[in-house]
Amino acid sequence: MKNKANFHTHCNFCDGRNPAEDFVKAAIAENFRACGFSSHSPLPFETFWNMPACKMPAYLNEIKRLKTLYAADIEIYASLEIDYLDESYNASIPPLQTLPLDYRISSIHFMPWQLPHKEENMICIDGEYDAFELSVNRHYGGNIKTAVQKYFDNSMKMVAAGGFDIVGHIDKIYMNARRHKDFDMNASWYRNPFLELLDLIAEKELIVEINTKNKIKKGHTYPHVNSYRDLCKRKISVMINSDAHSTDLIYEGINETIPLLQEAGFRSTRELVKGKWEEIELKNIQTITT
Repeated sequence: MKNKANFHTHCNFCDGRNPAEDFVKAAIAENFRACGFSSHSPLPFETFWNMPACKMPAYLNEIKRLKTLYAADIEIYASLEIDYLDESYNASIPPLQTLPLDYRISSIHFMPWQLPHKEENMICIDGEYDAFELSVNRHYGGNIKTAVQKYFDNSMKMVAAGGFDIVGHIDKIYMNARRHKDFDMNASWYRNPFLELLDLIAEKELIVEINTKNKIKKGHTYPHVNSYRDLCKRKISVMINSDAHSTDLIYEGINETIPLLQEAGFRSTRELVKGKWEEIELKNIQTITT
């Protein structure tokens, strides 16, 4: 039975290293049931990893072509990973809502600290630590608690704004914040806003992505494994994604994460099956043997 899937894939329309068709061929070779493409959406400013707006028609046409060409072998889905910046740019705005997408992932990579929307006016939470620390020092007086609170405030606004199906790497602030001398994941100033965010996600009935991109290389997922039980307690549906940027990483870390979810009480993952959302039992997911 084909039960492998990955719905967070970046091809070379954004910062992925391989053409979309190469991902499809790799997924078929690994006996995948489904592959979803989720290029970084265009932003009001250009970055090296976001897809320029001028490429959007070609991107959608290419995914449509691959859907038809490989229909007998695999389910292919078109999506975007859409940044939340503020009320003026997020997944709910009309230009992004009118696109012919099968689903939408919403994530936070940037926190604006002033207008207009330009890269130099953004705090990047997903880059190198030195740049992150510099931003915390410059814009938050070196207070990591204030930076974390801003991140979760923006995350709450993102969920409230809606317009998407999946919350991408929900606690990505942890990637760099954990290296700060004053960071404490178990402190109330971190736990309380995180749990408040989970409550809102449960209310909105959104899917939380279990992002396994760094599971093997760095030993952690987003969200952190310590929060799996918090998600399960709230009956939040999860989707396991590798956030692949190259064809060799389409199933990266998923094998290792499935048993951790099972230990936390999860029995299924939510995925698109023939265009409809369904729960897929974790015990039935065909994993790669090594």
